[in-house]
Amino acid sequence: MGFTVVIAASEAVPFAKTGGLADVAGSLPAALKRLGCRVIVFVPYYREVAQKGLEIEDTGLTVPVNMGRRTVMARILLGHDRGVPFYFIRRDEYFDREYLYGTPEGDYFDNLERFTFFSRAVLEVIKARRLSPDIIHCNDWQTGLIPAYLKDIYREEPVFSKTATVLSIHNIAYQGQFPASFYDVTGLGLYLFNPEGLEFWGNLNLLKAGIVFSDAITTVSRGYCSEIQTAEYGYGLEGVLSRRKNELTGILNGVDYAEWDPATDELIPANYTATDLSGKSACRRKLLREFGLKAKASRPVIGMVTRLAGQKGIDILAEAIPELMQLDIALVILGSGDRSYQELLTALAKRYPEKLSVKIAFNGGLSHLVEAGSDMFLMPSKYEPCGLNQIYSLKYGTVPIVRATGGLDDTVKDFSEVGGGNGFKFTTFSSDALTGKVKEAVELFRDKKAWAELQKRGMSEDFSWDDAAKKYIEVYGQAKARLLKT
Repeated sequence: MGFTVVIAASEAVPFAKTGGLADVAGSLPAALKRLGCRVIVFVPYYREVAQKGLEIEDTGLTVPVNMGRRTVMARILLGHDRGVPFYFIRRDEYFDREYLYGTPEGDYFDNLERFTFFSRAVLEVIKARRLSPDIIHCNDWQTGLIPAYLKDIYREEPVFSKTATVLSIHNIAYQGQFPASFYDVTGLGLYLFNPEGLEFWGNLNLLKAGIVFSDAITTVSRGYCSEIQTAEYGYGLEGVLSRRKNELTGILNGVDYAEWDPATDELIPANYTATDLSGKSACRRKLLREFGLKAKASRPVIGMVTRLAGQKGIDILAEAIPELMQLDIALVILGSGDRSYQELLTALAKRYPEKLSVKIAFNGGLSHLVEAGSDMFLMPSKYEPCGLNQIYSLKYGTVPIVRATGGLDDTVKDFSEVGGGNGFKFTTFSSDALTGKVKEAVELFRDKKAWAELQKRGMSEDFSWDDAAKKYIEVYGQAKARLLKT
């Protein structure tokens, strides 16, 4: 008999997405269900969800949410994806906005209030529906208060008497830090605001709350699991994580091959397989037209689909572009994010209009075309908890060029390794290292036989969700065992 699992996440495909968290929260539930778990997902009812036009019904249920100084009502909606129920927490003053977490200028001023409301609403719905979950699986800082609530306000509630919590860290750089003066919004006892609890250098830290009070902690690759316990990558929480290292597990994200498979992808102009790559040429031609570039077959097309942020290595990419533009390549970049990076890349594209094209957008359909139409895929990340695009790239015969960090290091093996590897990987975070590795890839691209073998090795890799889901179930069992011992 499988566990009853509630997954609380601030985004999930196909309903709302800004990054990899949405892919996990959308795909893991179906994999867990296939393994016998009963799974229920909670997500805020954003404007983006409403605009998707998906089949979502009003349950008629409203629940009161105590917000410290006032009580706010949450309306509960219900949708389904692949047989899994998704409950949506609706409160338009918090979630009916153009963006999920903030504008290009910065975070929303009331994010603490928004996600405190979401976290407590999840628990109130569980109470109202008498769901009695074995596990509440929390994700990132937006749901980091839930484990603290179960140890404090809700500790005597019978419905949670056998409920363990698991926190997944998708990116430790985003911690949900707020001034201590806002602490009363949470409703938690003041005794929890100390260096062993929610206090972090004088501020309130929601991710730390999840780390300290959850029964088990996961992160999204083995490499990142090790990295975040160091001062370089832990963003100040390395000590807290090291103290909980026995409860910390790295589980590489899976990918949904029902959505990401060039043999069946309906968002690309021609399908293809490892045994017949001919359709990739049509994808390449359409990609170049879409980005307004021309490139003969001997010129490799390098693609990027990325959030425009310092984490993604945009600084070293921009520094490298003048030298990269001396190579016989075409470079297409699809992304959005920090306004300064948007402006920087747009200016570089105007400087090199024959070889570089940039689209400032978040476009799911176009991202499929970039994956299918490119010959190589560049990810020069400063750090990368897991990364999914390099895994998509392998499946699409689009050879990844990555920096050896986190999940990129776990999934990409350099061409120089025994057996030929499945891509190209550089270690030093610098424009010189990036440029040097791109040059290696461009050189190999001229050897069509070797390149085809490299593509096929990548396409034979399997990073499906089933293996990851089994590992999560193991962690759920460990979390339950710890709870019962206390």
